[in-house]
Amino acid sequence: MSELAPSRALAAARAFLGTPYRHQGSRQGVGCDCLGLLRGVWRALYGQEPEDPGPYGVDWSIRGGPDRLLDAARRHLIAVDIADARPGDVVLFRWRGGAPAAHCGILDESGRLIHAYEGATVVSSPMPQAWTRRIAGVFRFPE
Repeated sequence: MSELAPSRALAAARAFLGTPYRHQGSRQGVGCDCLGLLRGVWRALYGQEPEDPGPYGVDWSIRGGPDRLLDAARRHLIAVDIADARPGDVVLFRWRGGAPAAHCGILDESGRLIHAYEGATVVSSPMPQAWTRRIAGVFRFPE
């Protein structure tokens, strides 16, 4: 598989660094949440988003229900084995067994994750072992 999509996705995600956290936002420099970061990167890569996520509450994943984030990733991204993950790939996290995936980010270099951090900004932070144990899926943007 070509290196084009991951390297372009990583560059687009890095452009969001410092963007304030804003629930349901997806605009670089204005505000975004974790899904909004992915939506903004998608628009930078392809233009129009493939679907509208619709409104979602801050606590949508706590209530359980369908695995909307993981299902959407499967529809629009390419699943890759965690062992083949590389910078620019999308990572989804499930905080509890049986719960829907509730957080996402884009792998940065050196074992870091670019993600929207509630109460702060989009950051590139180390991804501790506790997080890697909660990975629900790894995906690559299509070429």
